[in-house]
Amino acid sequence: MSPNTSSVLLAAACLMLAASSPSHAGPTLDELAGTWMGVGSMKPKDGAREKVHCKVAYNVTKPGRSLSLDLRCASDAYKMVLSANIDQNGTELSGNWFESEYRQGGKVTGTNRDGLIEARIEGSTVAALVTIKTAGDHQSFAMDAPGAWVSQVAIELNRNAR
Repeated sequence: MSPNTSSVLLAAACLMLAASSPSHAGPTLDELAGTWMGVGSMKPKDGAREKVHCKVAYNVTKPGRSLSLDLRCASDAYKMVLSANIDQNGTELSGNWFESEYRQGGKVTGTNRDGLIEARIEGSTVAALVTIKTAGDHQSFAMDAPGAWVSQVAIELNRNAR
């Protein structure tokens, strides 16, 4: 996997940490604390979709305002390890991410409104738009990165029993 591939997939995944509880509640980062696991797919720009397995551990660092995460994803051919820190101020999100396998990192900006996140991830070689939705113990996201080696990513996660 190229640095671009890993960076795009993992940066998108880092945004999963910022999704909130169901729409009847106000946005809160605390609802994500714990471990989430799931599967999804990534699509190289010029290739077939590939299945990927992911595990994410969320840690609330400032109640109601900040989270850190440890994300690990793997397919038959690739391994990705990401850490990220995300802050929320009102509905605005900001933060940073770093992928250790390929030593890539960057920033995260976006909004979190009623459990729907619309965000942009950027790095020196990566730019992507991400949409994330969390409902109860289920979380999904879709990423579009035109021109990147991995042009699309879709992952579904479920929270492990608390």
